[in-house]
Amino acid sequence: MTKTLTLLHGRKPIAMLGACCLFLSAVEYLIPKPFPFMRLGLANLPLMIALDIFPFGGYMILVSIKIFGQAIITGTLFSYVFLFSVTGTLFSALVMFFLRRMFGSSKREKISFIGIGTAGAMVSNIAQLILARIFIFHENALYIAPPFLAAGLVTGIALGVFCEVFTGKSIWYERQANENE
Repeated sequence: MTKTLTLLHGRKPIAMLGACCLFLSAVEYLIPKPFPFMRLGLANLPLMIALDIFPFGGYMILVSIKIFGQAIITGTLFSYVFLFSVTGTLFSALVMFFLRRMFGSSKREKISFIGIGTAGAMVSNIAQLILARIFIFHENALYIAPPFLAAGLVTGIALGVFCEVFTGKSIWYERQANENE
């Protein structure tokens, strides 16, 4: 019975953070972008916040909600853009989760959300650049790499700063993170 209650209680934060991913995806969809697969990564904020809240399985459920929800919102579910999104999001999410588990989420953190956000953005962009090189631009992908990586660096840092501020001030986050220790 206790296990069932724990699972039911755990669904509320997943649903809420999943809804945040979808909302931020919709907001991000309205922002013009130079390439169809290039995004600011706003929908990754809930994923970063979830790093200290969910175990790996719950975190991957949230990642799946983000991937498929974003594809449905943007109308890219059956397009090459979906492949870019899946690849970038999965690699980014796995790297962020690994970094947080190995070097963060304690009082003696060795990596902050700024480092995690930056690493996640860089991994996502590199994975997408590899796909762009293979499927679309071939050798010319090298020309889009510098601005693409620079944009990822800036947005990764910005999202990390936001997460640092949010997690430092949010009573909800503190309660959720302490429940799952």
